[in-house]
Amino acid sequence: MIILIRGGSIPAGRGVSESYVDMLISTGAARGHEIINRSRERETSFDCVWTFHEDISPFRPEVLILHFGIDDAFYPVYRSEFKENLVQTVRLARHVCDPYIMLLTSQPFEDPYDMDAVNIYYRTIREVCVDLDCEMVPVHTWWQGDVMAKGLRTSDFVLDDTRLPNERGHEIFARCLSGRLEKLA
Repeated sequence: MIILIRGGSIPAGRGVSESYVDMLISTGAARGHEIINRSRERETSFDCVWTFHEDISPFRPEVLILHFGIDDAFYPVYRSEFKENLVQTVRLARHVCDPYIMLLTSQPFEDPYDMDAVNIYYRTIREVCVDLDCEMVPVHTWWQGDVMAKGLRTSDFVLDDTRLPNERGHEIFARCLSGRLEKLA
């Protein structure tokens, strides 16, 4: 099975030596299936639509994981544009290869203004998943529960640029996704 991950700075591993994608590959979470990472730093959902025929279509993945939102929120892409870009990508993917599609959120933010900003994008991801029957992976909720259970803070899991998780933060992404990927195998 081919699992393709397309996203921006976080799945591209900006600022870390090992991203959650690398961790999924190294831990065998995909159980021998091929994981292709077509994510690039500072890319938004616009880039996903623009490069669909280079980054997704040729690989014909059985599972497509889309991980956008943080770069969109901070670079900025309007919410309506973000939603339309996700919808276009899902529809294109279903037309070309009809993969199982998962949309991820990212980490929570301690700064309430940043959290308000990204919550708009997380709600949009949920809307697209409901409307187009995709699986939503609410990493921000899972992350918050994981961090609280350990008596830590979100800031322990992000870089100085709080938009980016550190290696410990990427471990949360990897744990959140690995169980889901194992169920698909």
